[in-house]
Amino acid sequence: MSHRRAGTVEPASSDDAFLAELGIKPELSRKMGAFGNFAISFSVICILAGGMSLFGFGLGHGGPVVMLGSWAVIGFMTLLVGLSLADVVSAYPTSGGPYFMADKLGGRRWGWVTGWLNLLGLLGAIAGIDYGAAAFAGAFAQMQWNIAPTDGTTMIIFGCILLAHGLLNSAGVRLVTVLNSISVWWQLGGVAVIVGALTIAPAQHQSPSFVFTHFHNDTGFSHPFYVGLVGSLISGYTFCGYDASAHVAEETTDAQMSAPRGIVRSIWVSWAAGFVLLAGLLFAIQDYAGTQNSATGVPPAQIFLDVLGATGAKALLLVVIVAMLFCGNAEVAAASRMVYAFSRSRALPGWQSWRIVNDRTKTPTRAVWFVIVVPFVLALPALWSPAAYGAITAINAVGMTPAYGIPVFLALRKGRAYQPGRWSLGRWRRPIGYVAVTYVVIITVVFCLPQSTPITTDSFNYAGVTLLAALLLACATWITRGKRDYQLTASQTAQPGEALLSEGF
Repeated sequence: MSHRRAGTVEPASSDDAFLAELGIKPELSRKMGAFGNFAISFSVICILAGGMSLFGFGLGHGGPVVMLGSWAVIGFMTLLVGLSLADVVSAYPTSGGPYFMADKLGGRRWGWVTGWLNLLGLLGAIAGIDYGAAAFAGAFAQMQWNIAPTDGTTMIIFGCILLAHGLLNSAGVRLVTVLNSISVWWQLGGVAVIVGALTIAPAQHQSPSFVFTHFHNDTGFSHPFYVGLVGSLISGYTFCGYDASAHVAEETTDAQMSAPRGIVRSIWVSWAAGFVLLAGLLFAIQDYAGTQNSATGVPPAQIFLDVLGATGAKALLLVVIVAMLFCGNAEVAAASRMVYAFSRSRALPGWQSWRIVNDRTKTPTRAVWFVIVVPFVLALPALWSPAAYGAITAINAVGMTPAYGIPVFLALRKGRAYQPGRWSLGRWRRPIGYVAVTYVVIITVVFCLPQSTPITTDSFNYAGVTLLAALLLACATWITRGKRDYQLTASQTAQPGEALLSEGF
């Protein structure tokens, strides 16, 4: 298909025709431009959510030198993964994202497993993001009204946030695009305001030597290299979610160019702004131990209090909370499109319902509420056990990151038979792709490493368990119904239940 080749320029009106060639009937409203596509991935990465939520983790797992060093290294490696994934997204710009690419490049079983990893990762991300926003809101309530947050009140706030995101996403992609566009400037402006306020405030600041070389280890492990690996997760967990640009490709004009560009831009802008944010916070630390053990439960909030006082701290905390709300709303949009596409392929129980598109808004409204209700149910164990909640939300990065690497690996395995889209890395595709896949394997293993010792039920890292559970779920559902019902597109000639003997791992 010559129109896929680099250098060919097509009008946006051909997007639906290209989808039809892929076997997909266009149903969604294509009202998102290039900036909106970038904005949804940037909003989901959300440095003001990931960097802030995991700041305390970084302080105890290597300290400043690991936090900034890993941000630089992992940001660069994530950019390589994003470049490689963007190459494949240009060839297959669909709401299915990684699972659609994996199926096209490797076969039905690859698509099925990738889809389940991506789906569970997206659902875990919504639970983690919105529950984190609820926790920060609890910290604000304590500072403003001296109301001590409890597990119950946090869960209620969490439910209200999910409900709001469900209503906003049900209104249509135009509103979601507007909110994501505001989110970009809110985040970039928020970083500037936070770093600026912490810099010019008449308070003592840490030295460059402290910020760029100080090592702090509360893990119980003695080897600095191992501590550095574990501490790098502040960056590893933050740099997730840029597949959102792919999931809204069917609603984006000139998707073969806009979606890959959205992925790459969201990563490098987050990389640069996040480094400035972390450095600004580290320079402003007044009491290291006091920041770690803040009564607010949110170490960055303690920095705000120490430097700016109560009024300034509350103002900056509101900036962070609003950014988190934007982030969760964008993640709901991305996840609902993935549920819609996966149901279109008959992969989910009740797929007939989740694939329905609202006639008025051209939005998969039922899929929206699917990704609202399921994360709430997943988070309910937090009422009784923080460890159980951690086990569920750990699937976020450990599920999504392999889902990014699988299509890249399969495209490399395809060799010359792989036909890139209009946005392509060209001769750099293979060397960058091999480095990207190697990194995905390594960081996935790092996600699963013990993070502290002694290992107890509260300190145990459940990421490996949840990854194994996700793979077992994918395999079990494939055996029981996937190989019978799953069809990538409605135009496939294979009948449900036929074995495609040429496919496999």
